[in-house]
Amino acid sequence: MVFGLFRRRDPNEALIDRIHGEIVAAGRQKALYLDYGVEDTIDGRFDLLTLHAAIALRRLNALEQPGPVLAQGVVDAIFRLLDANLREMGVGDVTVPKKMKVMVEAFLGRSAALDEALRTSPEALTASLSKNVLSGKGDAARLSQYVQSCVAAFEAASLAQLTSAPLPYADAAKI
Repeated sequence: MVFGLFRRRDPNEALIDRIHGEIVAAGRQKALYLDYGVEDTIDGRFDLLTLHAAIALRRLNALEQPGPVLAQGVVDAIFRLLDANLREMGVGDVTVPKKMKVMVEAFLGRSAALDEALRTSPEALTASLSKNVLSGKGDAARLSQYVQSCVAAFEAASLAQLTSAPLPYADAAKI
């Protein structure tokens, strides 16, 4: 595409791509599907992408600059990829914006619900995960423990650690 030649490159592009890739990889841990009961469907994968992104974005937004700038770059990368995936799946150009709107609303709503549940209580977190990730099926208590472990690791990590080492997601198979 010719217009891409004139686009300013984001100096954080490689870092944003790495963070995005690690979020996607964390959401694809087999144990989350096989042991926790997340459905291996497009919706289930989206829910896990949203969950893992929300954990990382929550921490990046709480840090000093360039944490919030990186968080916005990661959100942009996530939705660029989701848009491309919809088009690759054959969704028409007229329908893509409508589907993207629904996905953005779901992403923001579930991220807000996770944040609220984390600030409320472990029981609220379990209930939120049961509703928003597991659709009432699966092991919500175990998923809650996994999320709490991930959140604790992220909260203990500095910006330097988050930008220079792999993101501190827990190994779902070990919880």
